[in-house]
Amino acid sequence: MKFFKFSICITLFSVLFSVSLACSADDQIQHSESMQTVPTSEETGWFTRTKNNAFNTVGNIYDNGGLSIILSGYAYHGRSTYTPEKLTEFNEKAWGLGISKVVRDEKDNEEALQLLVLSDSHAKPQINAVYSYQWMMPLGSKLEAGAGYMAGLFSRTDILGGFPFPAALPLFTFGTRDTKVIMTYIPRLSANKGNGDVLYVALRVGLK
Repeated sequence: MKFFKFSICITLFSVLFSVSLACSADDQIQHSESMQTVPTSEETGWFTRTKNNAFNTVGNIYDNGGLSIILSGYAYHGRSTYTPEKLTEFNEKAWGLGISKVVRDEKDNEEALQLLVLSDSHAKPQINAVYSYQWMMPLGSKLEAGAGYMAGLFSRTDILGGFPFPAALPLFTFGTRDTKVIMTYIPRLSANKGNGDVLYVALRVGLK
């Protein structure tokens, strides 16, 4: 679990710049009320705020979040964005396993940290270490749906030789508070039919 926390800290340091900007106004007000001396540029710079917000977010989710397991499931490659020959080469049974820590904020929206290993389109290991945020909508007494984003580091053998690279993707979920179907969509990046879109589906199950 220490490795999990360290990996996500590094990830969030690079992806939570937007969070730091959103909180910067509140930070400046609190800082001016609590400090009697003039702060240095290092103390009020965006780098320091980004670092503090990232580690505070990680610490809150890691310490207070509920533990879940992720059962990786299926990767559907767009039939109209790949050639038939290319589709026969792909592995769509994206089996894998991961862990996640999940918390709810004051608006009952969801933040999570996730570390997942799965079988990619070429049946090679893919590793995801991500932070996610979702705006949740209740659909009755037990069911809910969520929409948001996930951002972090991804490692695939066919991209940069497996060296981790940053990316952000849309995120959608449906289910109960503890058990959800997770979906993300990887859009088509070019008109080339060798580079199409993918719909990925997994299951997250809360552990009590």
